[in-house]
Amino acid sequence: MQKYEFCAIFACFYWFYILRMRRLLYLMFLCPFLISCNWMDYHPYDSRISGETDITKRNIFRIENATKDKEIIKFAMISDTQGWYDDTEDAVKALNARGDIDFVIHGGDQSDFGVTKEFIWMRSRFQKLNVPYLCVIGNHDCVGSGPDVYRTIYGDENFSFIAGRYKFVCLNTNAMEYDYSHPVPDFTYLKNELLNIPDSVDRTVIAMHVKPLDFQFNNNVANVFQEYLHRFPGVQFCIYGHNHVIAKDDVFNDGIIYYGCPSINKRTYLLFTLKPDGYDYKIVEY
Repeated sequence: MQKYEFCAIFACFYWFYILRMRRLLYLMFLCPFLISCNWMDYHPYDSRISGETDITKRNIFRIENATKDKEIIKFAMISDTQGWYDDTEDAVKALNARGDIDFVIHGGDQSDFGVTKEFIWMRSRFQKLNVPYLCVIGNHDCVGSGPDVYRTIYGDENFSFIAGRYKFVCLNTNAMEYDYSHPVPDFTYLKNELLNIPDSVDRTVIAMHVKPLDFQFNNNVANVFQEYLHRFPGVQFCIYGHNHVIAKDDVFNDGIIYYGCPSINKRTYLLFTLKPDGYDYKIVEY
């Protein structure tokens, strides 16, 4: 091998080595920034959550204090925001522009696939509301690690609160997502709630994602579920999401009306005004 051939080969290996080292050093330099900026996820179903958690408990505290002894209470309902982030942002702006509502109830399905980021992205939008909000768990929120993420960010899947003279009971009714192996609806929870009704409360509103007689409800116990609802004082109505359309049904022909809330891409929310002589119900487009 001639001397110049050896030098040429050496030079090629040298520059190959330099280029590889430069690339390695570049990646070593970049990795801390990728990690610190949350550009890299451990797993889409990773349930390690940063930011605000235990939202339900804190917002219930806010609602109960703000509505104590109020004669007239006004709340809005939105539902099924899954994937419609721009429409959700517009809904938040429309609700904030009102200035006359006490709180917002989300009827479930923040996510499509129970992915952690879906909950976090929706949470960032809901946090812009000027009033407290509460989220019922939906069937899409129950897939993957969704239940764990929901419980971390919000709290228990069944919860209740008092607003003025009204008791709100919010339930997980997504039986099919648990293959009917989970107590959905949870009758033990309902029994306990019936034992904890203040004397000042004489009316009830029930919130859920899937209504009875829907195929995702555990319809083996649908009639039993409705009988339990009748034990609560002065049930005014039930609200639900899931079907993505506006609906108003007397599901069991017993006088308890079920109001269905459309998905957020319909750019519509429901508005309820609770008054001493009853309530008003409106469909609001934005």
